[in-house]
Amino acid sequence: MYRLWVSAVKFKSNAGSPAIHTAIAHARMPFPPTSYRGRFAPSPTGPLHFGSLVAAFGSWLAARQAGGTWLVRIEDLDPPREVAGAAEAQLRTLTAFGLHPDGPVMRQSERHEAYLSALQRLLAAGDAFECHCSRSDLAGEDGIHRACLPGRHRPDPAIRLRVPDGSHITFDDAVHGRIEQDVSRDVGDFVLRRADGLWAYQLAVVVDDAAQGITDIVRGADLLDSTPRQILLQRLLGLPTPRYLHLPLVVDGDDRKLSKSLAALPLDDDDPLPALRAAWATLGQARDVLDGSTCIDTLLARAMTTFDAGRIPRAPVDILAAAHNTPVASRD
Repeated sequence: MYRLWVSAVKFKSNAGSPAIHTAIAHARMPFPPTSYRGRFAPSPTGPLHFGSLVAAFGSWLAARQAGGTWLVRIEDLDPPREVAGAAEAQLRTLTAFGLHPDGPVMRQSERHEAYLSALQRLLAAGDAFECHCSRSDLAGEDGIHRACLPGRHRPDPAIRLRVPDGSHITFDDAVHGRIEQDVSRDVGDFVLRRADGLWAYQLAVVVDDAAQGITDIVRGADLLDSTPRQILLQRLLGLPTPRYLHLPLVVDGDDRKLSKSLAALPLDDDDPLPALRAAWATLGQARDVLDGSTCIDTLLARAMTTFDAGRIPRAPVDILAAAHNTPVASRD
């Protein structure tokens, strides 16, 4: 779905900012003025697992080392997939692990008017359209929509972005280098609002990142392929494009993403240190840096001041079930 070139592009945080050596774990403390704003945005489909922790910890580390702001957004746009109480449980886990956001938690379920406003702008400009095609209609084109089939009509059409031919998007990822994708050929006209009336992830994430002033997106590599679509939407809506850093995907022994795997055991809120050490190693960092850290405050302070994003691996990381209690092995 995308072509990837390994290049010499590497992430460099604002290492020149004064290091903060005390009370690092308590992120509600004031930070120096900075242009860096990052976020962690879980979906409440269950408790946080180890892969979620890697994304949360990696984004927190990048923001903290830059002296920046770190926010949390609950992406609760898909009620059929949500688990009751999962969002609150996820927030409790972040607190137990010392990862405190610097502002109120945003919830996408409270943002419908913002998404509707963006959709109406796209429709008015002719950049979006009603689509009456079903998935089976598009099966012969590998699910890629380039033109509506004639004669189709449904009472609940989806709304798609009209992706012009030759919509070629390139960007530099801080870990993976230059990424290039022809959105028109590889993705096609993608959904903004589903036929069931629910908002699509691509529109919501773009609108919310702009609303929160996010300058740097640090997240899992499973979303690398979505980034060109989001950049295209940002351009059409006149929104800024953040910098991107995609972390290695954590997979089980069968190369399945943890959220799709039986290995996705919930994190232990009562014993966060083993999981934080394992996440640190998954991010390619030197294990011995955290030796002797017997409390969360000490571990996070050491991690923040020594974090080197240039060490983050590109390849997925294999991890056994309950990996937060066992050593992590990287295939990079």
